[in-house]
Amino acid sequence: MSDAVPIVIYTRTGCHLCDEAEATVREVADEVAVTVDIDLVNVDSDEELREKYGERVPYVYVDGRPAFKFRVDADRLGEKLTAARE
Repeated sequence: MSDAVPIVIYTRTGCHLCDEAEATVREVADEVAVTVDIDLVNVDSDEELREKYGERVPYVYVDGRPAFKFRVDADRLGEKLTAARE
């Protein structure tokens, strides 16, 4: 999966916005035909992450860069995935 665009989604247990963010990332990646490698990180599992992100999840990084907080904009994500692939 070396050609995959890395995506990190900081989440919390029971976070419906986090579930929506993951679903949007998967749908958009399929639409633009870009392979993604999604890493879901539960901030509740680590005190430092819980302090850093708290309730500000989902927090989405695309290709190592902060990209979205709370909601993923499908159009912007498509642009970011396409640019990361080039």
